[in-house]
Amino acid sequence: MKEPKFLHRPLFRTGASIGELLIRPVHTFVSRQASGGLLILIMTVLALGWANSSWGDAYQRFWHILFSAGIRDHVLDKPLHFWINEGLMTIFFFVVGLEIKREILIGELASFRKAALPVAAAAGGMLVPAVIYYALNPSGLAARGWAIPTATDIAFTVSVLTILGSRVPRSLTVFLVALAIVDDLGAVLVIALFYTPQISLLHLEITAALLLILATVNVLGYRRPLLYMLLGCLVWAAVYLSGVHSTVAGILVAFTIPARSKFDTDVFLGGARGLLDRFECAGPCGYSMYTNADHQDAVRELEALCVAVEPPLLRIEHALSPVVVFVVVPIFAFANAGVPIDVESLAQVLGSSSTMGVFLGLVVGKQLGVFSASWVAIRIGIAEMPAAASWIQIYGCAVLCGIGFTMSIFIADLAFAQTPFIDPAKIGILSASSVSLVLGLLVLYLGARK
Repeated sequence: MKEPKFLHRPLFRTGASIGELLIRPVHTFVSRQASGGLLILIMTVLALGWANSSWGDAYQRFWHILFSAGIRDHVLDKPLHFWINEGLMTIFFFVVGLEIKREILIGELASFRKAALPVAAAAGGMLVPAVIYYALNPSGLAARGWAIPTATDIAFTVSVLTILGSRVPRSLTVFLVALAIVDDLGAVLVIALFYTPQISLLHLEITAALLLILATVNVLGYRRPLLYMLLGCLVWAAVYLSGVHSTVAGILVAFTIPARSKFDTDVFLGGARGLLDRFECAGPCGYSMYTNADHQDAVRELEALCVAVEPPLLRIEHALSPVVVFVVVPIFAFANAGVPIDVESLAQVLGSSSTMGVFLGLVVGKQLGVFSASWVAIRIGIAEMPAAASWIQIYGCAVLCGIGFTMSIFIADLAFAQTPFIDPAKIGILSASSVSLVLGLLVLYLGARK
């Protein structure tokens, strides 16, 4: 898919500054999320269409087909919906963990000054929606959904900024991406702390031991992904058996992935130049790779050199990010967005306290929380205004954060699975996300025009 024009700036020229080089991962991230947002929207429409067609029952039955995985006596026999929400989504949270670690080490969360604004905005954007929801649902089973409006869907929010293109300053995109990453981390903490019905201390101890092994392997300099993948699968199983939601394992394992290169750029340049010199020929080389064994060896050594100079964290993130954006999240949307809507009872559903709590939490709470926290952080001097951005654009980003969608649906499934509250909550999420998308786009468009 063709990338938006605003991504192709002089940033990618040879000899770019250090600051420009550090911002490149953000642009790659934005381009993928923008394209993925359109795919998620398509899958959502398809899910809603199927669930509300004459084949609606088949939609529900399909996601309850049983699949088994395991060895010998240790087998999990779970429906397809489980493997998507707790299996595939673990990969999603793993990539989120890699992004968080990268941002902490070299990105927008690398210093207090840089991190202050997105952290404050994310905190406000989680606290105010939760208060609004809880005020409308203070007791009973409905109260379990207080965390639903606290989440933000990064794919849709970034897609809107991409639509606006050069009308939005690059610093605003960086701010929104950092905010969404902090928001995702907050969602993981909420899931681990508040949506864990019972805890098995034995399996938590096993999880800690496995993570210690992973950290030790990292410190010892082992860099091949296979061992991390195998131990990561064991961590997933231990976390699942502990009672904590298994997707938390993705974040935990991501923090153990090596983020340092085997050697620095100077060593790489010296070795690469030496290997390239071995390709010099007295005359035209032609297709020397077929007959020249020395050239074949040099290519293999150069490949190994390229792998060694790239940190495993960046290599794995680069490989998995497209899978998450174009496969994992769209499948999740297709499996969870299919809400059967009864037109006759729709008015009653929209007027229920749980639906209104989700809707108002996302539409009103998000913009109020994100904007007010950002304003306070900048006014008291602990954070800086994004370069070339205006307050109306910060407000537009706050409105866009009301697009909860993927993460809100995920939390709704944890809070209300197999209860009458699940469909009203999803209707509230879909309607609030639609309103926030349109309002946010309008505010940012008018703000840029002004």
